[in-house]
Amino acid sequence: MTDSTNLPKLDDITGAVRDHFQSDRSILSFEEYFEIVVREPKSHLRSSAQYIKDMFDYFGSYDVQRPTGAVRRFRLFDAEYENGQGRVAGQEEVQNEIYRVVSNFAREGLVNKMILLHGPNGSAKSSLVRCIMHALEHYSRQPEGALYSFNWIFPRGKTGRDRIGFGGDKQSRGDGESFAYLDPDVIDARIPCDLFDHPIFLIPREQRAKLLENLADKGLWADDEGRVLSSYIKDGDLSYKSRSIFDALIGSCDGDLDRVMQHVQVERYFLSRRYRRGLATVEPQMAVDAKIQQLSADRSTASLPATIQHSALYQPVGPLVDANRGILEFADFLKRPVEAFKYLLSTVETSTVTMDSFVLHIDLIYIGSTNETYLEAFKQHPDFASFKGRLELIRVPYLRHLGLEKEIYASTITERVVGKHIAPHAIEMAALWAVMTRLKAFDMEPVETSMKEAVKSLSPYEKLKLYDQGQVPERFSTREAKELRHLIPIFYEASMQDRDYEGMLGASAREIRTLLLNAANHTGFNCLSPQAVFEEIEHLLDNKAFYAFLNAEVENGFFDHRAFLNEVRSSYLATVNDELCDAMGLAPDESYGELFGRYVTHISHWVKNSRMMDEQTGLLKDPDQGLMKEIEDTLVPEGEKPEEFRRAVIATIGARALEHPDETPDYPELFRPYIRKLRAAFYDARRDELRKINEAFLKYVDKEDRQTLEASEVEQIKGMLKRLEQRYGYNVDSARDAVAMVLKSLYVDE
Repeated sequence: MTDSTNLPKLDDITGAVRDHFQSDRSILSFEEYFEIVVREPKSHLRSSAQYIKDMFDYFGSYDVQRPTGAVRRFRLFDAEYENGQGRVAGQEEVQNEIYRVVSNFAREGLVNKMILLHGPNGSAKSSLVRCIMHALEHYSRQPEGALYSFNWIFPRGKTGRDRIGFGGDKQSRGDGESFAYLDPDVIDARIPCDLFDHPIFLIPREQRAKLLENLADKGLWADDEGRVLSSYIKDGDLSYKSRSIFDALIGSCDGDLDRVMQHVQVERYFLSRRYRRGLATVEPQMAVDAKIQQLSADRSTASLPATIQHSALYQPVGPLVDANRGILEFADFLKRPVEAFKYLLSTVETSTVTMDSFVLHIDLIYIGSTNETYLEAFKQHPDFASFKGRLELIRVPYLRHLGLEKEIYASTITERVVGKHIAPHAIEMAALWAVMTRLKAFDMEPVETSMKEAVKSLSPYEKLKLYDQGQVPERFSTREAKELRHLIPIFYEASMQDRDYEGMLGASAREIRTLLLNAANHTGFNCLSPQAVFEEIEHLLDNKAFYAFLNAEVENGFFDHRAFLNEVRSSYLATVNDELCDAMGLAPDESYGELFGRYVTHISHWVKNSRMMDEQTGLLKDPDQGLMKEIEDTLVPEGEKPEEFRRAVIATIGARALEHPDETPDYPELFRPYIRKLRAAFYDARRDELRKINEAFLKYVDKEDRQTLEASEVEQIKGMLKRLEQRYGYNVDSARDAVAMVLKSLYVDE
């Protein structure tokens, strides 16, 4: 029987909600609000730009080290407040550009431009904006992100409706004359501010100016970053409806501002994209982004004082209104005719919109998105010159780092989503092909003459490895490798300077996500298999009419998308063969590291021209030339002298020691390519043995042929399968597919 004492209780929930409401100070009288403003003016006198910049700073940032250079990443795009859901992979350069523009608005105290994100379809433009909006929603619920607007409260009067709020029953809950805390059953009308106006606007402009000046004189507005008080706070005014109510009240109260403020209920509100509160998106429809409507004669308006009832109350509606004090996003901005958004020319510059009956004063950040095709067409439009000065163009290319591209699919293509096992490398192979389709031939301008031929020889796959891991092809000499690594950030930056920049063409993440989902439904495989991914890429390559990037002209091996598929297959086979060899347990990885460690010991004495102690005899001896030659026959690139190679290895260790003086060098990590070559040489000499083990593996998983295996073979295969599962994430189906492909492709000559 269930113990009812341990079950959740409704009282616990209602109590928690009540406590949270009170701790958030969700309802205040104007006097209470005024005291908060005077104590913390920097927090409560912010414009939209200053608020959004503070939100960026609230979540913080950290530096990301990549071969292409160090870059700052803002934590809000990690979406930790949503448990990582909606995280934006990469695009740090774009993040920093958005932050730069918003910071400029904050320092100037004025938003006078629209941020326009432009790039190919599916390059994460909307994802970036959506992440900012979600972060703002979270920030607005924190103490540091408190936002306030106000409502007009008119209590039930004792002497007739014409006297409501003027000499009526001024009940309150411990707050003197304020109606802010009245119970709903004694309120006849509660009129919210349609624009979420800043409550400071209730103080007449002349007195407000003196207040702000006084706060500045006391140093309460000092800002280390040179931030100024925004024009919105200094010169902004109430919306038309609130101004009409305020003027009627101040007239009826004979200019007594205290009596007017009795009717003000300051309320904390929270940004919400779903409910279009401070965050709104304009889709590319043919519609006006703001309009006005007259308030209907409902119970609330009928309960207003006669002086207000006789005034025609209008309120604006639409995305511009909903987004005030936040962000307004224009999705696919340039898909609408230019005439549909010409009003933005004056709106962005002056923060006003001329309506039929009044001028709308707004304070928000405008962010639009468009693809390169529409932007290029817009540049030819006669009105582009007018718009150009009011736009901050920020380029959003496709990702060019393999690791970042994999992040996109790893978070959305999961076993729960596809309903089956995902084979190792299935997602990676799709990402690898996608990134290769986006890369351009090298810009040779920053390359010295001595390196030009070496750079020209680099394939798209090798360029990808440079960007992603700083990995230099093994055929390069030590000097060339060092110089090439130095050039990586230069190449990465230079490739973005052209009109046809790197990352503008290629397969989009949306297309690759669809490709992976299709591969998961392939009837020929029991899992999402790399082989199914390869077949889906084949289908895509046959559809040039649908995928424009497939028609790009091949240049020095770049944009040769069918050749990329062959390269991806080769990469997959090499990786899987390594994993299968490792799982066989013929030689542990530690043995290669130990072998290279002994080599380092010998060449370090050779470089110093010193003798070393023999561990067995205890006698001094010369470094072992035979050991050094054995290693160098495998590792030293053609054309490089062994002596140069030895000195380069010691120099690399020395440089590492200078950077990390308290750490013992990890040779397997520091010299990973060399360890890999030693490992490959070991297995290359045992091809026949490897083939037989793989064939035995297929017999074992086939079950019907399992009885043909010797007991020792069965035990070996069991160990191999266990290691494949534990070390690399295979199951029986994905391991069988991998072994079959490796046998068919790499051991056909046996």
